[in-house]
Amino acid sequence: MAKEVKTLNVEGMSCSHCENSVKKAVGALGGVESVAVDLKGKKVTIEFDAEKVSVGDIKDAIEDQGYDVK
Repeated sequence: MAKEVKTLNVEGMSCSHCENSVKKAVGALGGVESVAVDLKGKKVTIEFDAEKVSVGDIKDAIEDQGYDVK
């Protein structure tokens, strides 16, 4: 298991609905162990197994919810 922690800058999140949307979408990906959203800092920190899911997959899941990953 190649456990990694990655923090992404995400634009467009402003409320608890945004936070829940991102957590649900990213958390549904196989290999994701935890998702933490910092609305004020506009950051999402993900702990995941890099052998099961890629950073690209995580970015796509966030962008599919309507947010921009920088």
